[in-house]
Amino acid sequence: MCKGLAALPHTCLERAKEIKTKLGTLLQKPDSTIDFIIPYPEKPEKPPKAQKPSPEEALQWHDSLEKLLQNPYGLASFRSFLRSEFSEENAEFWVACEDYKKTKSPVKMAEKAKKIYEEFIQTEAPKEVNIDHFTKAVTMKNLVEPSPTSFDMAQKRIFALMEKDSLPRFLRSEFYHELIK
Repeated sequence: MCKGLAALPHTCLERAKEIKTKLGTLLQKPDSTIDFIIPYPEKPEKPPKAQKPSPEEALQWHDSLEKLLQNPYGLASFRSFLRSEFSEENAEFWVACEDYKKTKSPVKMAEKAKKIYEEFIQTEAPKEVNIDHFTKAVTMKNLVEPSPTSFDMAQKRIFALMEKDSLPRFLRSEFYHELIK
């Protein structure tokens, strides 16, 4: 073994082995072309239960992501659209934070904070959201004593990301255009 690798901490070596294993799995050739087929719906599924907005109301979403997220049908439509693009974690995180803020019990708040952190914030989380290191550090510090504002900075960053990136794509989508007809 070279001296360079021997000098690395044990955890770095283990992490490198994990990455090598994952890359090896990705680089394997599929047994057939069926493996290349990814189900991708042409239109997102229409959301159930929420009342369909008028075309005028849906047009207001063009001006404000906040209006879109506050409307049950709008939120469901947006989440369905993001799901079709395999990028629903940001909306799910935003919804989880909104639910978290409504929690009154300190015990329940701590439980929800832990769940949100493990699902969206921690490195390698199943639905890890794209936030910068500073925001992640501030959020982790806030979780030492969970409060209704613990995730505010991260939620604002994700809101800005959705507003800048996801919302324009949604507004260009065929599903949105069907709503405003």
